[in-house]
Amino acid sequence: MRQIYLLLTTIIIGTCSAFAQTLDTVIHLKETKVKGYKTITGMGHLNEVHDCVIYSGQKNEVLILDSLNANTAQDNPRQVLGRVPGSNYSETEGSGFPSNGIGFRGLNPTQSIETNTRQNGYNIAGDIYGYPESYYLTPLEATERVEIVRGASSLQFGPQFGGVVNYIVKSGPEDKAFEFTTEQTGGSYGYANSFNSVGGTWKKWNYYAFAEYSGAQGWRQNSQYQQVAGFGKIEYRANERFKVGIEYSLLRNLLHMPGGLDDEQFNQNADQSFRARNWLVTPWNILALTSTYKISDKTSLTLKSALNISSRSIVWRNEDGGPETPDSISNTNNSYVPREVEHEYFKSSTTEVRLLTNYSIFNRESTLAAGFRFFNGWMKRQEGGLGSTDIGPDFTNYNAGNAYDNDLDFTTVNIAPFVENTFHVGDRLSITPGFRFEYLKSTATGHVLDSTGTYDINVNESKPRYIPLAGIAFQYKTTGTTNIYANLTQAYTPISYSFLYPMGLDVDAKIDPNLKDITGYNGDLGWRGNLKSYFTFDLSIFYMAHNNNIAIETLNPTSNTTYYETNVGDAQHIGIESYAELNVVKLFSKHSKIGNISFFNSFAYDRATYVSGIYKGNTCEYAPKTIERFGLTYGIKRFSTTFLFSNTSKSFSDANNTVYSPDAEVGVIPAYTVMDWSATVKVKNYNIKFGVNNLADARYFTFRTVEYPGPGIIPSTGRSLYLGFGARF
Repeated sequence: MRQIYLLLTTIIIGTCSAFAQTLDTVIHLKETKVKGYKTITGMGHLNEVHDCVIYSGQKNEVLILDSLNANTAQDNPRQVLGRVPGSNYSETEGSGFPSNGIGFRGLNPTQSIETNTRQNGYNIAGDIYGYPESYYLTPLEATERVEIVRGASSLQFGPQFGGVVNYIVKSGPEDKAFEFTTEQTGGSYGYANSFNSVGGTWKKWNYYAFAEYSGAQGWRQNSQYQQVAGFGKIEYRANERFKVGIEYSLLRNLLHMPGGLDDEQFNQNADQSFRARNWLVTPWNILALTSTYKISDKTSLTLKSALNISSRSIVWRNEDGGPETPDSISNTNNSYVPREVEHEYFKSSTTEVRLLTNYSIFNRESTLAAGFRFFNGWMKRQEGGLGSTDIGPDFTNYNAGNAYDNDLDFTTVNIAPFVENTFHVGDRLSITPGFRFEYLKSTATGHVLDSTGTYDINVNESKPRYIPLAGIAFQYKTTGTTNIYANLTQAYTPISYSFLYPMGLDVDAKIDPNLKDITGYNGDLGWRGNLKSYFTFDLSIFYMAHNNNIAIETLNPTSNTTYYETNVGDAQHIGIESYAELNVVKLFSKHSKIGNISFFNSFAYDRATYVSGIYKGNTCEYAPKTIERFGLTYGIKRFSTTFLFSNTSKSFSDANNTVYSPDAEVGVIPAYTVMDWSATVKVKNYNIKFGVNNLADARYFTFRTVEYPGPGIIPSTGRSLYLGFGARF
């Protein structure tokens, strides 16, 4: 089946390339001028300049959610972001992580740690460098579009290898003073979701707010959860040149964590659980200030500043003994053993200022984008608190004096100026060189308990960095609606908090005093565009050098085993990414009585291997070789439906490429195929949505873990149905 899809895609692209060469005029769409992105159906591309950011020559996608048949109530990433070639997910929501994670090009998708996650252009992760996990993601019911940039994004957004995912929240309607929308959804395993929003425009004020409740008993035992998300923004538009707004986002949840399974348990019954006392609570708060000032017709200045004050707490029967060890009542005292309590507190501020100006040089228009980022973050991590012997969500530390085995404070300061300039050479070619300079300082202070549990190890670590980054991008207009793009940009990943101090199982680990950040670069070469209103495509090859990978070496395993945290070697990712979407009916007729039929194929091939060091020749962790998704959509009048086929090849959870381990903490992640079906009926201001996730009830998983929220295999959800009703007034 996969070969048939690829053959069809190749034939269609080849045929349409011949049509494309007949186009010799530039077509200006209304959406292009107003919104700054080009799209035919659900997915398109950002223009050369959008929202004071240069995208010329960069690999990017924009997804318009109102154009998609997707299960947005349950934030199903396959049905929305799955169109993006090479997008990979850790499906752990409800098992201990508040949200699913996303990764690209063979990078670890867990909690989106390799991806810069943003909302309305500002940071929403805990710490952009030391702890880049995303606990809060914008609910898809409230999302207008998702902007994704890979490769060359590192100069204007930060040096991460995995690119940027930016969730744009809806705004209040321009032509109404008040509008109310509601979406009520129910589904399998006690699932219930209630989304309600208000918005509008009054004089010079635009406002939008939503509140969403979701909860379920869960597909697995001990996996029920409750969650509330909220958002509010108000924007004052003084005139055509100046606007300023304030936004607030919140998340409140309580998750029952079912723990992990070993391979035998997973194969016997994937929805079972052997942990009934594991809980997580995550209050998340983000306050943001945004402002845009149009200095002149050619020059604009933007400010985005976000304050994150959040925390995460867990109480659990931890990983001791692995998933096969039951959490049972002791015969000696007729009670459970005490659980462990952990707390993490975050406080950070991120401010980004961007200036964009258009000017003429040699009678050609050029665009300059410049700015800087200032980040200041603090995080406290407390582990090893004495929890209760109860079953419920009690996060109290019962140690004397509220003491913790590990009590650490981290800080990060980042100052990063950047500049990019697009030069136009003739009518078709543009060249965009750029430069970014990163100053970064991370510290860790406090104490951790040694592996014997007898004495404290004081921690006082500090590491400054001064990192220059450069890149260049090219874009050539092959026709009015197609272009060739290419870019080459440096990137890096700084040493995270976990490598600034010895902790947990690594208490006795020796840290390489010459430990280096992960460095490298991304490169893209591709051809993209659209043909009238019925065909869109993007074909590209990429290369990513991921050097100085950090891991733990085991020394003297047969005698006195010790661990050494060091750079283990270089890796490279070489691959192909392709996307093609065809509206079959519009290809032959602008007006059809039988409705519209369209299909898309999203395919990625990634050869991600270590090319030096002790793991040379091995496949990189969490890097499936192929990811393919095929979607078919039919719509007529008020009804539309989409079928989605997703196939992900096998991958490994460790650099050793372990196939099987008795504790299931490492091992192969088998290939899996998932099918989803969704449908929508719209009647005036009302809609009904229904569908089935994992139509064939496949048993699969995307994540193994050595500890939280496991240890072991974290299964993905089986077949589930949903039905929703919505209205707009």
